Parts: sequence; C-alpha cells; structure tokens
Amino acid sequence: MNTTAAPSDGADFDDVVVVEQRRDIRIVISVPGRYTLDRLDAHGRRRQYACRAINISAGAVALAVPVIGTPGERVLAHIDHFGKLKGTVGRLLDGGFVMNIIASNEERNNLAARIAWFELYKNHDVSEQRSHDRLIPRNPHSSLLLSDGTKLDCLVIDFSVSGAAVSAELAPEIGTVMAVGNIVGRVVRLFAGGFALNFIKQQNKDHVEALVIKRW
Repeated sequence: MNTTAAPSDGADFDDVVVVEQRRDIRIVISVPGRYTLDRLDAHGRRRQYACRAINISAGAVALAVPVIGTPGERVLAHIDHFGKLKGTVGRLLDGGFVMNIIASNEERNNLAARIAWFELYKNHDVSEQRSHDRLIPRNPHSSLLLSDGTKLDCLVIDFSVSGAAVSAELAPEIGTVMAVGNIVGRVVRLFAGGFALNFIKQQNKDHVEALVIKRW
C-alpha cells in the first residue's frame, strides 16, 4: 500500500506519495547527475554536487556521491535521462546512499515510463558525446589531498591523461593546487556541482585511472 508523506518545509513537497520500493522494477544503470542536500554555501544557496545513479526504480534511486547525507535529509536530484527527482536520504551505502523518491501519482507514472524506455533502449544508445580521451571511471570514488594536508573524499566525474572533473565538499579558487588520488593538478574551471583540474604532468593512458582513483 502506498503511504502519503508531506514534508513540512517547501511547497514542492506538497501532495506527494512515497511509493513502496519493492513493488517497482529496479534497473541497473550508470548515469551522471547532480544533487543537493539541506546544506547551504557561503551565499545561502543549496550546495550542489555531482553524482552517479547506479540503479533506479520508480520508488528509489541509489546514488554514488562525494558527500553522503543523513537519513531523512531532503534531497533534490537531477539525473540524466530521468529528470528532476525529489526525496529523502534512506539507506546509507559505502560511498553513497539510497534516495527514497517522493512523487505524485502522475510523476511516479512518468518516471516509470522513462525507466521502461531506458531499459529497452539503453543498449542501443551511441556513446556519450564527449572528446574521445574523456573517460568515466569504473569506480568514481577517490580522495583529494590539499596543500595544507587536508584530505577530502571526492567523486571523479570523468578524466583523461591531462586532467579530471571532480565533485567534493569544496569550492576551490581557480589556480588552487591539489592532488586527486596520486596525481597533482591545478584547478582551471568551476562548474555547477564541481570543478576541473589540469594535471601538472600528462599521464600514461594505461595507468591514469589507477592513479586518479585513490581513497586515502
């Protein structure tokens, strides 16, 4: 039986239904996205991070993330192919969490249709439209080492022999030097949910993934 839930803050969460997860078809995916928790940046805005959805149903989505929320914390996520999702942090995972999706009946039906379509056609999709040397790590979890010795968990969005795109609980300035995994780089660009580093030294394509994915 579906149960109704209406968080007290935010009109976007009115008139919603939390669907029972075990009744939904769950598919395995590897799809990028971004999310926010109930945490604000220095300007009072909800802090945005990159994430990767690893499985999804109309009731829940499992996310690999750089910053893990607390059970019950509100989550707003935008997942490629599936759109905007609202919900709360449920079960915690190693390097992520399950987001319990909150949706109206119409939103649930629309999401279920998108999931069914994606499951049917995902093996027929062409490769992502990106430069040939940009790669998605098999395991996106790594660590950052800052110049003052601070260590932070991070999510590697993608990488190449010359740099990486990263998401973490950090908003560095352009030019900041840090190591992602075992490779030293310099921040060259900021974007919604993360930042890009250029490696100080170009890496060997056969070894770069093993070096960039390192959890201290």
